[in-house]
Amino acid sequence: MPSRHDAWFIRVRLKPRQLLLLVTIDELGNIHRAAEELGMTQPAASKLLKELESALEVSLFDRLPRGMRPTWYGEIMIRHAKMTLANFATAHDEITALKAGLSGQVAVGCIMPAGISLLPLTVARLKSHYPLLQMRVELDSSDALLAQLTDSKLDIAVARLFEHHDKSAFDFEPLAEEAICVVAKRGHPLTRKRKLKLADMTALSWILPTGRVIRHRFDMVFRGLGIDSPQNVVSTPSLPVTISLLQHADMVATVPIEVAQQYREHGMVELVPIEFPLKMDAYGIITLRNRLLSPAAQTMLKALRATASEIY
Repeated sequence: MPSRHDAWFIRVRLKPRQLLLLVTIDELGNIHRAAEELGMTQPAASKLLKELESALEVSLFDRLPRGMRPTWYGEIMIRHAKMTLANFATAHDEITALKAGLSGQVAVGCIMPAGISLLPLTVARLKSHYPLLQMRVELDSSDALLAQLTDSKLDIAVARLFEHHDKSAFDFEPLAEEAICVVAKRGHPLTRKRKLKLADMTALSWILPTGRVIRHRFDMVFRGLGIDSPQNVVSTPSLPVTISLLQHADMVATVPIEVAQQYREHGMVELVPIEFPLKMDAYGIITLRNRLLSPAAQTMLKALRATASEIY
């Protein structure tokens, strides 16, 4: 087994500015503009890039008439350069937090069902034990959360892994499946209707979560019954927008059953009495494989597991 001193990046003296240069060229598509952005001359930037390409023995960018485009090799290096730079930034932030007398920081993202139950309870419990722990919470779609996780903008995500995701890059701990129901505002005529059928609802105005997976499965529910799927559809990733739209219009929305129950308790929605055979894949705790979590992130991970064991 080679010693740690045999690592290629040590032998070639890989420089942080080379990583910055890779990412900046990728963002701007031009080495001259990238050099200006980083406060160096173009010859200096070209030399840094050439040294890195020579060490790797591959071309990282295709030189085009009007700029530069990453090769497959370049895309690999750019992805890892972003992760490395993000880790440096996180290390600096953690050191700054410790110097200020804080207890570290953690960023966690979640999809809507976990944002209603799992994450608020976990954060509340952690804050009671670690009041100085700095936490950032994001609520978004699985695709958006995994992109942030890959770019090291999140430490942990509670989301789903779909077929188009690179499962080899993540560790996934399943938590629960998500049952979907249909809701409307209080007093909506549909909430009092008996023997309601989906065929009666195709002409309605629907609100759906943003995402190609749920839209496809929504359409397949109707097509599976031999009826056309609704065309009057508004898509939004925001639960507050969904609830507000329901209050202002005779619309219906698909939401997770646990979300519906919470808003129903507050008198904001009512369940539409119809069986809606739509389920999403199980969601769970996702971390980036082969990435070392900070002490703060490890504390959050343990708390999430503990709370999830009670809820699910």
